[in-house]
Amino acid sequence: MSAIREARQAPRQALRKQQGHEGFAAFGRQLFEHLPRADQQRWGQVYLHGLLATPGKKSVRRMAEAVTSSATASQSLQQFVNASPWEWDATRRELVRWVEERLPTHAWTLASTVLPKRGDHSVGVHRRFVREQGRTVNCQLGMAVFLSGDGEHMPVDWRLHLPEPWAGDEAVRRRARIPEETRPQPLWAHALDLVETLAAQPGLVRAPVVADLTSVTDVRPLVERLHGHGHSFVLAVGGQLPLAAEPRPGRPNREPAPPVSARQLLFQGGTRHPEAVGPAGRSRHLQVISSLAEIPALRPDGVRFTATGRVFAEWDPARQRLGQAWLTNLPERRTADLLALAGLHRGTLTTVGDLGERYGLLDFEGRSFPGWHRHMTLVSAAYAYGRLSAARSTTDLHRGEAA
Repeated sequence: MSAIREARQAPRQALRKQQGHEGFAAFGRQLFEHLPRADQQRWGQVYLHGLLATPGKKSVRRMAEAVTSSATASQSLQQFVNASPWEWDATRRELVRWVEERLPTHAWTLASTVLPKRGDHSVGVHRRFVREQGRTVNCQLGMAVFLSGDGEHMPVDWRLHLPEPWAGDEAVRRRARIPEETRPQPLWAHALDLVETLAAQPGLVRAPVVADLTSVTDVRPLVERLHGHGHSFVLAVGGQLPLAAEPRPGRPNREPAPPVSARQLLFQGGTRHPEAVGPAGRSRHLQVISSLAEIPALRPDGVRFTATGRVFAEWDPARQRLGQAWLTNLPERRTADLLALAGLHRGTLTTVGDLGERYGLLDFEGRSFPGWHRHMTLVSAAYAYGRLSAARSTTDLHRGEAA
């Protein structure tokens, strides 16, 4: 009976393999069709294949051995990612289109990621205290924007933080091939640039921006500019962020109250919500405190103004303390909806971990600025294909097929 069953299943398995190859090839064509040379397009697909099919560390040597029998593949892959002249921005725009066709997007989430490094030659490397690890590490610091929805978080664009020491030494900048126009800037500015770049993509429907960046940057400038540029958001803020309560009708001349910390505002004038629905629709018995607040905003032309927002946080009655405070310019949204959006940031942390463990995020061997961006682009594309493709099994991609 087993032989008969295997004979019946064989045509179906062959069809799935063929569909998998066709889907992967179509994915590669969409990402790399803008590249001017056929060999660039070919090695782009081989690199992607290597990220998907190589177990363990994704060095170019191991990827070359895993997916092709070419004796020069390792050198060619190294050339493709580090030296071959191609623009990663165009590939990222195609990746956004591909993801948007397959994933209902509920939010644009932002997350930073620490990339440990040895030595001091890799672009952007610096010593940094990492709060989550409780120690100082030698690292690069990247920031990504994700399209989030239906339990998935797809990284589609990246920025690399360049500390101030990378600003003035032109010899170091030339070695790392840092473009002249790329200068050190604060992390909140990288976050804003990621959002603005995504918003400028034709045909893309805007979604609320969600992030907890409190461990790496001052979020007040980001709050001001996101609202001033017309972006809705749900952002984690420090409990000491100064906020003013939204003027009430009975207050003389509707003058704003003097600013207090977000935590004080919640304690003094917050409304308690005894029960809410948590992320992914799971019923959770919790208490949430929220309060209307004035949001400082800054338009692109430099004009400052204020708008009505809401600050909220979970309340732990057993410990009598507030959890992480969040600020939003969507004050009319239900508390359950705001909690669900705030909870999305945890999914990006899981994705970042998966990118490092399974997709080669930490395995880039080059030191240059272009090489870093190309590798991050390819890692993001491999992750998106691995998570969203109808043909999810990389074992169906035979050794040497992509080459």
